[in-house]
Formats: sequence, C-alpha cells, structure tokens
Amino acid sequence: QVQAVESGGGLVQPGGSLRLSCAASGSSIFSTMAWYRQAPGKQRELVAAIILGRAATYADSVKGRFTISRDNAKNTVYLQMNSLKPEDTAVYYCKLRPVGLGVDYWGQGTQVTVSS
Repeated sequence: QVQAVESGGGLVQPGGSLRLSCAASGSSIFSTMAWYRQAPGKQRELVAAIILGRAATYADSVKGRFTISRDNAKNTVYLQMNSLKPEDTAVYYCKLRPVGLGVDYWGQGTQVTVSS
C-alpha cells in the first residue's frame, strides 16, 4: 500500500518562499510524481509534474517561480515555491504513480496561505 505524506505548508507573506515535501512509502520507485492544488471553490489543478527520465512540466501560472524536484533514493518529491502570491493560496496535494501500475495515490494535503 502506497502512502504519501506532505509537509512544509504554512502561512507566508507575499513575495516569500516555502518548500513542500512529499515522502512516499510502499513502492520502490514512482514513474510520475506531481503536485496539485485546490483553492476554495475551485477545481483541483495541476501545478507541476516530473516523470522519471523526462523534464518537469509546470502550470503557466507558476512558471519561473516554482521548481519541482525528486530524490528517487528517498522516494520524495519537493516543490520549491518562490515569489509567492495571494492567488497561490490553496491546499497542495502530491500525486504519485508507481512504475508499472496505472493507479495514482494522493497525499492528505498541506495548506499554503499567502497573506500579509
């Protein structure tokens, strides 16, 4: 059973930075590791994704500000968020897909609030 645990959320002022982490267990390696977010009253949207052996992809709204990275040895995916804006406020979720499985696993989410 795959489990994913996010951490690193919190309250930050506009222009600030946060680093989210998602530590996974229950699988040896993941093909896709991604971050999504959901703001109140809005649909969950893809923020960034990194597929094994490929370049990362980003939503247009975060390009140049966010960076996704992965440590395969630790089965952990990170999201470095810089120059945060109030519109980045949301619950951030990681989504993981183990190699060889067509099943996605979600973390429980971590709240990010950008406010002065």
